[in-house]
Amino acid sequence: MDRNLNALRRELVDVQGVPLFWGIAEEWAQVESFEARTDDLLISTYPKSGTTWISEILDLIYNNGDVEKCKRDAIYKRVPFMEFIIPGISNGVEQLNNMQSPRLVKTHLPVELLPSSFWKNDCKMVYMARNAKDVAVSYYYFYQMAKMHPDPGTWEEFLDKFMAGKVCFGSWYDHVKGWWEKRKDYRILYLFYEDMKEDPKLGIQKLLQFLEKDMPEETVDKIIYHSSFNVMKQNPTANYTTMGKELMDHSVSPFMRKGISGDWKNQFTVAQYERFEDDYTKKMEESTLQFRSEP
Repeated sequence: MDRNLNALRRELVDVQGVPLFWGIAEEWAQVESFEARTDDLLISTYPKSGTTWISEILDLIYNNGDVEKCKRDAIYKRVPFMEFIIPGISNGVEQLNNMQSPRLVKTHLPVELLPSSFWKNDCKMVYMARNAKDVAVSYYYFYQMAKMHPDPGTWEEFLDKFMAGKVCFGSWYDHVKGWWEKRKDYRILYLFYEDMKEDPKLGIQKLLQFLEKDMPEETVDKIIYHSSFNVMKQNPTANYTTMGKELMDHSVSPFMRKGISGDWKNQFTVAQYERFEDDYTKKMEESTLQFRSEP
């Protein structure tokens, strides 16, 4: 318990210019040398972009819609967070090394920090991106409840840090653009959170096609239902309530908070919106990426 408390609210540490949790930075050699297997499926996202949702969908697909099988353990054990290491508490690399294939592997790493074995083995990867304003708001509430993060300060302060890329896993802009470019050369299915919300069936069909898997329509419908926000919010193996309160305090803000598009409108002031949009235009002008920030 004391060791847990020592791990909390510590400042981020730069790894090759990207701010990460101190534990990841300390054990970076383990992450960098991670050995991917050819049949691994990598689930990559910037934080608060639907990671747990897409992980649950893929675990359901891998288990052919068998809901009970997908309740075998908490999502963070079914789909280990590869680079997440807090010495003595958690080690994603070890978790994965002890897992049988085929593995679902979660990462928040920007493209330039991904262990080279994933590229070398030409692993399939699913990347899910979400619009920046909703990510910023969701990340602010997550920082408050997930105590491995430094203290977020006020919303205004956090928004400044977000825009400057001074949050864990670095710049949202660099992250989404880096993976977008990489999809041209590797087997990366790039999905958008807003599209998945609007038409989950189409999203799941894209995943099945990418995985070269057939599935009866009734199984797809079952997956849509069991991966819906309201059902997952009630599912202790998906909603992170099995994580100790000293690490994640759901009374501050639930891990699964709203799961909607456009919630940023409830948080941004007009001045913040204008400043953000101006900055966004500059940072994204060279990219062909298009996001929707309206539902």
